[in-house]
Amino acid sequence: MPQVAPAVQEEVSRLAASPEVRSAYNWLRTQEPQLAQWQMEMARIAAPPFGESARGAWLAERFREAGLDDVRIDDVGNVFGVHPGFLQHGFMESGFGRRYVALSAHIDTVFPTNTPLNVRQQGSRLYGPGVSDNGAGVTAMLGIAALLRVVRLRHALPFVFIGNVGEEGEGDLRGMRHIFSTPRWKDSIAYSVVLDGAGADTIVAEALGSRRFEVIVRGPGGHSWSDFGAPNPIVILAKAIETFIATPVPTTPKTTFNIGVIRGGTSVNSIPESASMKVDIRSTSMTEMERLEQTLRLALNRAVEDETMAAEMRSTVQKRPSGVNCEVVAIGNRPAGELAMGSRILHVIRAVDAQLNNAAQVQRASTDANIPLSLGLEAIAIGGGGSGGGAHTLQEWFDSNGRELGLKRILLTMLALAGAGVGE
Repeated sequence: MPQVAPAVQEEVSRLAASPEVRSAYNWLRTQEPQLAQWQMEMARIAAPPFGESARGAWLAERFREAGLDDVRIDDVGNVFGVHPGFLQHGFMESGFGRRYVALSAHIDTVFPTNTPLNVRQQGSRLYGPGVSDNGAGVTAMLGIAALLRVVRLRHALPFVFIGNVGEEGEGDLRGMRHIFSTPRWKDSIAYSVVLDGAGADTIVAEALGSRRFEVIVRGPGGHSWSDFGAPNPIVILAKAIETFIATPVPTTPKTTFNIGVIRGGTSVNSIPESASMKVDIRSTSMTEMERLEQTLRLALNRAVEDETMAAEMRSTVQKRPSGVNCEVVAIGNRPAGELAMGSRILHVIRAVDAQLNNAAQVQRASTDANIPLSLGLEAIAIGGGGSGGGAHTLQEWFDSNGRELGLKRILLTMLALAGAGVGE
């Protein structure tokens, strides 16, 4: 890891010592009751994949209360609000050269609509589905937006705050994909800071790629006695899985696979008409993901052939067509990418961590930052401060101890990226 550029470290130190930023720190220190209230309010609004509209409307109202400009919700449900840049002479600009620094947090959860959202607070801890992922990220974003209305912090590039949909699971980063395919934003977001979950000890600067598939096998079905011999879709999946999981994978680049869901059949005495499974493939290498996808398809083809031949041998009376077909449907494709070590955003976040005496490690993960990183743009994903656990379970929790550090980290990073003029 290269050393932080001295000029960037000096810039961050100057920002941190300015009266304006110190005033901002003091304000943030008093805001935990409001932050916790926002966090609980939002967590009580269901936001399953493709069902984030109620939570989006709630966030748009919070953006308006924070005094953000041009608050809007786009065609897929992403929520936007803009804080203009302030040039040296105090004039506000909605787009300094049409370039923005984006601060985003996904508003969706993994939980279905009917999930009981029993959100509660005990001391510094919040409990309930989604309170940390991504209640912590959205709340941190709201804290920064509210701060900018109270404390005058000059910065050249404007900020765009984004509550995006579709990060989790089969949402497949649809919110970020839409943003970075929209002319207004694709070429104008200079830096993306993604807030995902709790903590302040990581910097996601490398995008972990993934491909996800639903495999559906269909056959004639029938009665287990009278139609014995008909090809069995569940058996086909079992044979394919046995072959696929024997595929060797490298440790470098790290590559993984998982069979996460399997379904099929109607009763113990019925030959299934269909069976399905969902497969997740991940790697730091696009080539390895392509290799595993091809291996999966070959394993399925072989399993169909083997079961068809076995069925013909088992069956003494052909009562119905024995045709079997297999369909592989792509349900997720997250591109891989990597931030160049010399990128300004990486120098800035590392300088901020040095300033705050915060130990953080650069990591690779699958986040909303995958999209800008795959396009060669500067982006990182970091936590919203505090700590959390039990993500994606009903026992999820968030502890606000340490949230203040996370908020300071976000604020300094945004101001440094935007070209702050505080103290001038």
